[in-house]
Amino acid sequence: MAPRTATRIATRARALRKAMTEPEIMLWSRLKGRGTNRPIFRRQIAFGNFILDFYCPAARLAVEVDGSTHWDEAAQAKDAARDAWLRSRGVDVLRIGAAEVYRDLSRVADAVILAARARIGG
Repeated sequence: MAPRTATRIATRARALRKAMTEPEIMLWSRLKGRGTNRPIFRRQIAFGNFILDFYCPAARLAVEVDGSTHWDEAAQAKDAARDAWLRSRGVDVLRIGAAEVYRDLSRVADAVILAARARIGG
């Protein structure tokens, strides 16, 4: 990746951290923090040419919160290609609908943490 591209993506990631969607803010409130036996997540992180909503480096797990912009066929094809690219680099992708976050935040956050722990091996 060219240095200018990397800088542009990192700048965009910083901007997205300040403009997270409501479901992302809600989920981040449950994923942030460090503690015993708790996987560490980062938010709006640049990975290659992409920006991941949340990423657990130890688990190599990306978490994407998908709203209505991900519903049409073109967006789903783009997401599938992106997920395949990430998988080819050893990153598993967990996609969660924004409506699920609104409906049951605790269950969603627990599922994300359990998925990360399973990939870490603990």
